[in-house]
Amino acid sequence: MIRLKLNPLTESATLLRRAGVVLGSVGLTALYSLLVLLRALVGKLHRPIVDKYCREWSAALLRLVRANLAVRGEVPDFNDGRRYIIMSTHASHYDIPVAFVSLPGSIRMLAKKELYAIPLLGQAMRAGEFPSVDRSNRARALKDLDKAREMMESGIVLWAAPEGTRSPDGQLLPFKKGCFHLALDTQAVIVPVAIRGIHRVLPARTMQINIGQSVEVQVGEPLDTAGKTKEELPEVMAEVRHRIETLLGDGEAH
Repeated sequence: MIRLKLNPLTESATLLRRAGVVLGSVGLTALYSLLVLLRALVGKLHRPIVDKYCREWSAALLRLVRANLAVRGEVPDFNDGRRYIIMSTHASHYDIPVAFVSLPGSIRMLAKKELYAIPLLGQAMRAGEFPSVDRSNRARALKDLDKAREMMESGIVLWAAPEGTRSPDGQLLPFKKGCFHLALDTQAVIVPVAIRGIHRVLPARTMQINIGQSVEVQVGEPLDTAGKTKEELPEVMAEVRHRIETLLGDGEAH
């Protein structure tokens, strides 16, 4: 187990503290987005730099809420030449920072196209190799899929949330098919991950920030989709859901 203690104090954030967390988070996001864009502008943006910035940004965000983070399970070797997709629970905006801090490799989230419309952040995500797959437009989806596959073949590890939206209470929501289609299309290895306790830091659709929460990342046994067909999609979805449910039932952070 890896334990990253950022601060064990637990408390509900006051209005002033909440404002500080929000303003600090916006400021940090703007700062690191600018750093990415400035490096891209002068031709000095490289993947290891983006990895470094993502982890620094994430660690700073988690320090603002004084999260107490632990990692359990065996993380695969993401440098073994295979394509990987991390499929994670999604119960908070902090899921992404937690993934960046707790897992190795060049992780990039499979982003919703709406995020690219956010000033600075959207442009920085494009420069930093964050893929998006727009399945509402078939021609565009095929191009997005080819780009995502190329990224994965070059060493990018995709992070995706099969639930599609944030769970308000940490319970697993129904899965959507999009990221599973991508896994089968790219013959990727799916790494199931459950982030326990994260919903208490910032419950979905609220501004109730809680300080010093215990968060636990549970990494499960990978599922290799090599050789699997589209007809096997329901079985793959069911197996990944079973593995994530098992992870949610283990450990200390409830």
